[in-house]
Order: sequence, then C-alpha cells, then structure tokens
Amino acid sequence: MQVPENKYDSLIQQIGLLLKEGRQKAAQSINTILVQTYWEIGKHIVEFEQGGKQKAEYGAQLLDKLSKDLSLMYGKGFGRSNLIYIRRFYISFQISGTVSHLFMWSH
Repeated sequence: MQVPENKYDSLIQQIGLLLKEGRQKAAQSINTILVQTYWEIGKHIVEFEQGGKQKAEYGAQLLDKLSKDLSLMYGKGFGRSNLIYIRRFYISFQISGTVSHLFMWSH
C-alpha cells in the first residue's frame, strides 16, 4: 500500500504539533510546581528562623548549615545564595498561598 506523500506530510506535521504542545504543557507544569516548592521552602526557612518572632536571630548561620546539608542530600541548587533568594521570594509573596498565578509562564 502506497501512502500519498501529502497526507503523510500532514500526519507528521500534526504529530509534531501535538508533541510540541505536550512538551510546552509539561514544562509549564514543572515550572509551576517548582515555584510552589521554592515558596514552601522559603516559608519553612523563615518560620524556623524566626520561631514566631518578628526578626531572625541566627539567620546567617542557619543558611550556611542548611546549604551544606541540603547540597549533600539533594545535590546542586541549594547554595547559600539560592537559599537567600528562596527565602526572599517567600517574604516578598507571603500573602499568597499559591504564587504561581502571579507569573506569566504559569498561565
């Protein structure tokens, strides 16, 4: 059976579009989950640091230790500077339980 070339090309194009759309949706879902996860991590850090107080007393030491331990356990991505950014992220968006709706890539 001979497949007409133009129909076959159309099939390839349709499959390609489906794959592209699926990959984009997967990336958006992953980004949304990562944003929510980092917000939650920031929340835990701030709540642990502050222990109910307005300001942390030992934040720098905590972030150094946390960075070392998380990096050993989970690999890259938990350097001290990243933890500072994650912490700031939570502080900047404390009001919202889910912050992903604030970012364009999550729409």
